[in-house]
Amino acid sequence: LRLRSKSMLSNLCSRRLIKALPAASTHLQGSFVPLTPLSGQEITSSSSQIANFATKNKTAAGRTKNKSENKSENKSNHHQNNMPKSSKKKRSRADAAASAPYSAISAIASKGGGRGGRDSSSSSNLIAPNTNLGQHFLKNPAVVTAIVAKAAIKPTDVVLEIGPGTGNMTIPLLDQCKSLVAIEYDTRMVREVLKRVEGTPHDHKLRVIQGDAIKTAFPFFDVCVANVPYQISSPLVFKLLSHRPMFRCAVMMFQEEFALRLTAKPGEALYCRLSVNTQLLAKVDQLMKVGRNNFRPPPKVESRVVRIELRNPPPPVDFTEWDGMVRLLFNRKNKTLRAGLLVKATIKMLEENRRTHASLKGVDGADDMNDVDMERGIVEIIEEVVGKGSKWEGKRAAKLELDDFLTLLAEFNKRGVHFA
Repeated sequence: LRLRSKSMLSNLCSRRLIKALPAASTHLQGSFVPLTPLSGQEITSSSSQIANFATKNKTAAGRTKNKSENKSENKSNHHQNNMPKSSKKKRSRADAAASAPYSAISAIASKGGGRGGRDSSSSSNLIAPNTNLGQHFLKNPAVVTAIVAKAAIKPTDVVLEIGPGTGNMTIPLLDQCKSLVAIEYDTRMVREVLKRVEGTPHDHKLRVIQGDAIKTAFPFFDVCVANVPYQISSPLVFKLLSHRPMFRCAVMMFQEEFALRLTAKPGEALYCRLSVNTQLLAKVDQLMKVGRNNFRPPPKVESRVVRIELRNPPPPVDFTEWDGMVRLLFNRKNKTLRAGLLVKATIKMLEENRRTHASLKGVDGADDMNDVDMERGIVEIIEEVVGKGSKWEGKRAAKLELDDFLTLLAEFNKRGVHFA
């Protein structure tokens, strides 16, 4: 009892309280006064007096907390924790939900009492993007508005949208175009887009095709707008470049590095086969940069929006053979043209192409030529075109311009060498 009274006085009495209790202050200041054993009733009355006195004194922050009540609560909690498991009262889920700190707020929000009277259940009903398919939803309406404005859609245009997602860009496009064809791979997004347009004046304008954009045949369209998964960027660009009939333009969002490759110039680190092939068939402009925080979920890279306009009329060149030569040269773009072409596998491939073209043209004696003569002929032609003493001596593919590739292809074709 002495120890308990001592701890109670030392923990509950402030300086002001000590002055009011001389006996307690004398005991706490070190002059020990022998205390007689106290009865339970006296301890209870003393503690109640101390508690009443403490509650009358206010601190700067407000009233002081009743320590005696806190003490009794701790005792009851300690007693409850020491009880056997069978006698403890189990907490039901309903009680837990009712005692949650935000239960009252959520109840008000569910009744439409939130900000502006909106239903908060809409945030919980958001469709989760499938990152395995490369889905990153564009959530910034300012970026959507800017992309639609850059497309310069006319009221008579047919728009092709690849990857509409939840329809954040589909609705603004329907406001300005005659009709819209959307190609979506995910069936969840197909239902979501149709649900957003259902019952609106744009219901008859929308047509949704469920399928892979790379494998699906494109319908006729004037403008293409796309926020596509980045892993299909390259095949999608080449499919658009070869699409006929020709469209007016395509406004597309790509990964920043891929977008910069489309407009890279000779001598730059990003100058590659993609740059040459795209610039041969189309004119590419960089429109805007889009940060990763404008998407849900944010991707790991930055993004850019570009506009692609096909060259009309297209250049008079066989694109299959052109791409075959460019692919060979850019396999080792920093090596000389001679070193890149004088490879056994390349010589063998050029020889087979030469024999095939000779057979198709009906050249007599094409089958009578032995392999040694044919191989020597290919090597001699390569040395003649890009070897020592030629205008291409020491030239590298990384620094050749578009006209240089066209001239080089014409030089080889004139000598009977074909790359396809």
